[in-house]
Amino acid sequence: MVEYTETSRTTVDGQMKLKYAVVFEQTPNNYSAYAPDLAGCISTGKTWSDVQGMIREAITLYLESMLEDGEPLPEPQMSLEKAMAQHCQNLVEFKETLADFGDDESTLSTTFEMVEVEVTFRAAESMV
Repeated sequence: MVEYTETSRTTVDGQMKLKYAVVFEQTPNNYSAYAPDLAGCISTGKTWSDVQGMIREAITLYLESMLEDGEPLPEPQMSLEKAMAQHCQNLVEFKETLADFGDDESTLSTTFEMVEVEVTFRAAESMV
């Protein structure tokens, strides 16, 4: 059995396993998710189940793309606590922007989770 810290990178049986903090939001029309450690890695879905699968796929594709481009994989840095703090700061700024346009305060239901993905170690071996 492998022990994981809240954020981690481990290798097991030829696979590199990485855990990233993910912010999930429910809006009136859909769900969205993003990984703060991976700039621009976002996904949306009609249902909770959809967005959970789609963000996992988005993270995997993001990392595979980095490997294909010869870039090193980013170490998972963001704990759930840090993700919450960063998200709250972003939300304050977002609400200030909405207020500038005369929009009332929006409400979002937000959840924070660690998401684990696997990347084939052999493909990533030269990048680590």
